[in-house]
Amino acid sequence: MSGLPMTVPAPGLPPRVRIHEVGARDGLQNEKSAVPTEVKAEFVRRLAAAGLTTIEATSFVHPKWVPQLADAEQLFPLLADVEADLPVLVPNERGLDRALALGATRIAVFGSATETFASRNLNRTVAESLAMFEPVVARAKQEKAHVRGYLSMCFGDPWEGPVPIPQVVSVAASLLDLGCDELSLGDTIGVATPGHVRELLTGLNERGVATDRIGVHFHDTYGQALSNTLAALQHGVTTVDASAGGLGGCPYAKSATGNLATEDLVWMLDGLGIETGVDLAALTATSVWMAEQLGRPSPSRTVRALSHKE
Repeated sequence: MSGLPMTVPAPGLPPRVRIHEVGARDGLQNEKSAVPTEVKAEFVRRLAAAGLTTIEATSFVHPKWVPQLADAEQLFPLLADVEADLPVLVPNERGLDRALALGATRIAVFGSATETFASRNLNRTVAESLAMFEPVVARAKQEKAHVRGYLSMCFGDPWEGPVPIPQVVSVAASLLDLGCDELSLGDTIGVATPGHVRELLTGLNERGVATDRIGVHFHDTYGQALSNTLAALQHGVTTVDASAGGLGGCPYAKSATGNLATEDLVWMLDGLGIETGVDLAALTATSVWMAEQLGRPSPSRTVRALSHKE
């Protein structure tokens, strides 16, 4: 189907979007069994070759909590020749030490907008988790590292239900006040809708948070990830998290299904004439290859459509 999707721009959208690819970390951490280190490294290389410039590589967490990423020390050196930014997740100072020792220059911390998820995911209150992140962010900035702050449960929580927008804005602002360079708003269980997205972004702007410091991270539990992304783009957001092949979820939130598939996002952005630098055919081939490694088909609709044998 050469020439498709047809490019038909829409007014009020950014000319370019940076895709923050999370498949190698957020995607693979949710697998029931560990993926071999060499396969992970090849996955990252193929994603970079497809044109992705930000690829979250791994997480320096205790193996007890995320055993699927226990090979961070072995994996990261294998990626030294990859021409892309390779952020890594660090939960605390020990994780930061491990990441910096291997030359990581982009790190991320992972907070929660709700108390229940903070307790279940970090074994701390929201305030205690922010206090834990403070020295992590400060030291990372001293080392000239770029710091991303993830904020989960921004739109709904499986235990607490709706999350008040002022509550999310307050925690988000606190993360940025610690020194984070950018903020990723997580719809961890996929319950957001476009109006909710616009209202939260407006609330953050009113708190003094510039839109260019905000990224969005949507899950497709209720089929809303693309519509929510479009609402964010209309607001001026230019950083969108996505996972090749739609891999992943959240191991600590059982109702969280797959991330927004990078291919589905690129198909929409290509049709809107928004540049990403991503070769959709190469990306699709990468996700088909990864699905073969995992032994199951990709959940991405675009991958299935483009790889369908006539």
